[in-house]
Amino acid sequence: MNLKLIKLSVVVQFLVILVACNGEKNVKVEVTQENNKPNILFIPIDDLRPELGCYGNDLVISPNIDKLAENGVVFNNAYCQQAVCTPSRTSLLTGLRPDSTQVWDLRTHFRTYLPNVVSLPQFFKNNGYYTVGLGKTFHNTLQDSIAWNEYLHVDGFPFDPDAVYVNHDNIVEQKELELKRLKSGKAKFDKYGFIYSKTRSSEMGISEDDAYYDGAQTTLAIKKLKALKNSKTPFFLSVGFYKPHLPFNAPKKYWDLYNRDKIPLANNQYTPKDSPEFSIHGDAELRGYVDAKNNLPKPNEAPWDEDKQRELIHAYYACVSYIDAQVGRLLNELNQLGLAENTIVVLWGDHGWKLGEHNGWGKQTNYEIDTRVPLIISGNGVKSKGKTSHALTEFVDVYPTLCDMAGFNVPEHLQGLSLKPVLEDSEATIKDAAYSQFLLGRYGPPEARKQERMGYTVRTDRYRYVEWYTWNKNKNVPEQLIARELFDHENDTQENYNIVNNPEQEVLIKQLSNKIKEGFTF
Repeated sequence: MNLKLIKLSVVVQFLVILVACNGEKNVKVEVTQENNKPNILFIPIDDLRPELGCYGNDLVISPNIDKLAENGVVFNNAYCQQAVCTPSRTSLLTGLRPDSTQVWDLRTHFRTYLPNVVSLPQFFKNNGYYTVGLGKTFHNTLQDSIAWNEYLHVDGFPFDPDAVYVNHDNIVEQKELELKRLKSGKAKFDKYGFIYSKTRSSEMGISEDDAYYDGAQTTLAIKKLKALKNSKTPFFLSVGFYKPHLPFNAPKKYWDLYNRDKIPLANNQYTPKDSPEFSIHGDAELRGYVDAKNNLPKPNEAPWDEDKQRELIHAYYACVSYIDAQVGRLLNELNQLGLAENTIVVLWGDHGWKLGEHNGWGKQTNYEIDTRVPLIISGNGVKSKGKTSHALTEFVDVYPTLCDMAGFNVPEHLQGLSLKPVLEDSEATIKDAAYSQFLLGRYGPPEARKQERMGYTVRTDRYRYVEWYTWNKNKNVPEQLIARELFDHENDTQENYNIVNNPEQEVLIKQLSNKIKEGFTF
């Protein structure tokens, strides 16, 4: 395809969305509880892989999320739009893909380019719902105040509370680091008087649940649920959990659920054969911790020490079980208050996370391990309860789904499709492809930032196909096609072998390339 047409189409797409969003800003419909509109309990979970009991993992202990799944639909083939926090959450919460929001990194706020876009909670706020946010719904440092009637924070915790330590030695180490950074002028206080600093990549906390932020905010969310019960209007309550995001800190009782010696390690600790070297990069996030920065191997090096691997996987699973317990507390309260029958519960993880797969320890790739996500929709209006759907779905589908289920017209500018047909019949399908992308070159060591590259990927029932382009960061457009990848999930579910150079795949590659250009409106 002519590169001028590609560039023009990206710009045109952005302008169409801009106009549509400007038109949406005053949409409002009167809603009261008498109209019997369903409440919405929204549960984002950071860095959660689709490895839970309800996803077929017998090792991970997640009884409360599994129970939620029994009352809803588990989406087994759900994909985020980009495997990093801000772009992923922005796409879900605006119903728009990253090329439309212009958000491809951790620093850009979607309102920079789309100031009048109506976010998902804002839509419900505009239409008569009382919206309350706790924790991490939008990216934690890029909040959206106009989306909420109330945005709550637990007293005594930092503005960004993911790096909270409770054990004495770790607290001392953290405070020594903070003092060092203050003396060098490299630290600043947040609005609550804390300095954000991270030291160890995991902690077996000698503490109760509420010593960490996720437990404490669950206690606050339960109090808020009790108040919302008496409201005359339906509510949209989002409780965004930080774990299992790094550092993998959780109370000891959740670590005790697992036998570290029996935790299996990834069996594909190598980069995909015949894929471009840059497609798996150096896990910059984990390298920011003192116990990993000097010994974590790069993807093309020998795998990490097995004891360290087991320690980190053990810590991750402990965090998953810790969050599962908090989800259970929320759901129990919902039931005790008599709110469960008229509440839609949406639980989702913003992207995947590598635990040694492809010799990586992080997210931020275009591969299945990072783009496939957990998504469970349960409760009111779900007819196909206790079922698993294998339909291809995307995060941009969540916004139109909730509008549809709540009885509102779906805004026309949204780029996803309602999942309501799948919630009524788990065998239904709504699309034949899911799309993700990743902008490489804004993260990692200096050598990785010399050239920005955009990888566009399409996932069909059988294949994942990726096209890599050089990226013009001044114009925000793709330019030269520099690499391609093709994986056959019928024969290679882990995406270990790039078969794009197989002459037999020529016709298929052309079809999938056209599919990418359809999905991203090249």
